[in-house]
Amino acid sequence: MDELDSAIVRLLQTDARQSNRELARQLGIAPSTCLERVRALTRKGVIRGYHADIDPAALNRGVQAMVSVQVRPLSRAVINAFKSSAAAMPEVMSVYVLSGGDDFLLHVGVRDLDHLHGFLLDRLSKRKEIVGWRTSMIFQQVREVAPERLPET
Repeated sequence: MDELDSAIVRLLQTDARQSNRELARQLGIAPSTCLERVRALTRKGVIRGYHADIDPAALNRGVQAMVSVQVRPLSRAVINAFKSSAAAMPEVMSVYVLSGGDDFLLHVGVRDLDHLHGFLLDRLSKRKEIVGWRTSMIFQQVREVAPERLPET
């Protein structure tokens, strides 16, 4: 990635709905050049898609938490089964497979604390492979921005 590619990624992270013509205007390049660069970034897998930024509270997910989960036995079958099961739970917004003391991190969004408590007791505590979990409430989220350019190695 060069400086132009980095600028394209940065601008698309700010507003992915802008037209190619507007993007090219902001960069000071021809629309055809801009379009080819965006297509190349997509082919390389740098741009994986375009997403709407949704307010979780507007979807009755105003209470969010990160739930660290440990499963046993540690095997590919158990990890894959739990990963699929957790991803299918309507309360789970994201599933992360981890190394270290915890095996999974679940980003959970629910209506209120009673629903979070119910999720933990009715969903997680009934799973035989789960040997422990810790819940951390999310008070605020600062929008994460993926790095548009990694340091040279």
